[in-house]
Amino acid sequence: MKLLQRLLIYSFAVSGLFGVSVTALWAQEGPQGPMEAPAEHHVSRIGTEPEPPAPPSLPVEEIIRRFSQKEDEYLKSRPNYGFRKSVRIQEFGPDGSAIGEFLRVTQYQKMADGRVAVTPIEKPQSTLQGVYLAPEDLDALDRIPAYALTSGQLAKYELKFIGRELVDEVDCYIFQAKPKTVERAKAYFEGVVWVDAQYLEVVKTYGKWVTDQGDTRGIAQLPFSLFETYRENVDGKYWFPNYLRSDDTLHTKEGDIPVRLVIKWTDFKPAGAVQSPPKAAPSPSSGAPPASSPASSAPGGAPAPPPAAAPQAPGQP
Repeated sequence: MKLLQRLLIYSFAVSGLFGVSVTALWAQEGPQGPMEAPAEHHVSRIGTEPEPPAPPSLPVEEIIRRFSQKEDEYLKSRPNYGFRKSVRIQEFGPDGSAIGEFLRVTQYQKMADGRVAVTPIEKPQSTLQGVYLAPEDLDALDRIPAYALTSGQLAKYELKFIGRELVDEVDCYIFQAKPKTVERAKAYFEGVVWVDAQYLEVVKTYGKWVTDQGDTRGIAQLPFSLFETYRENVDGKYWFPNYLRSDDTLHTKEGDIPVRLVIKWTDFKPAGAVQSPPKAAPSPSSGAPPASSPASSAPGGAPAPPPAAAPQAPGQP
């Protein structure tokens, strides 16, 4: 019964924030076969020492102040780590099976001298049927921002405490975040934030980036705008984004196509951990369709232009 009550409260909170009905939210989760996938994330604390007792209850303003300061610290530390990044876009047929896919795997290695070596581990390959991905679209994926609620950004947001729940085994405070005003040249986060109730660190976010022109998409001609992002504890002290997912529907002349975006960041290593960049994977066979080849069924015939205002909030590769 408590679980049902929590689900109802969260559904109303999210639906109120994004201006949609609870029925519509549940409808998105229900009949669409490909939208249901096994969890590919796990939030857990790392450490060898016993966890200290939970801190006493704090005023909401103090909780916000402390987790925003942690975001400052993580944003500053994030460029000092290398990682492997995979980007996967899938299309699904009426029966829920995948009918097309794009995959790119890249290694970002921070060298001891400060340079960042970017090496393709798997050459981009695409069998997508409803969309053509141009190079600028892939660059747009790297500009999906994170770390919205740093201390310098707090004055621009309305934050409302809406309850508590577990994210995996981590007890979390839940906050609604909404920008007080929007601009054309800068995107702001609008959504929900989960904060570790014991250590006051962000472990999950769900929401979108908005300007005065509306929602900002990760890729211009794809519908992805709502992103669910989980964090990973790195070196026992930093919580970096490690899993992002977005599900939506692509509208084409041939009909609607359910699509999914999943981005993963793995193998975080501090600068100097590897002194030379990894070797690139061999090029795909000539039979594999290149990622830059336009599909004959691409809607509209040509790629849509990039968004009018690219997010200028702190981001990550």
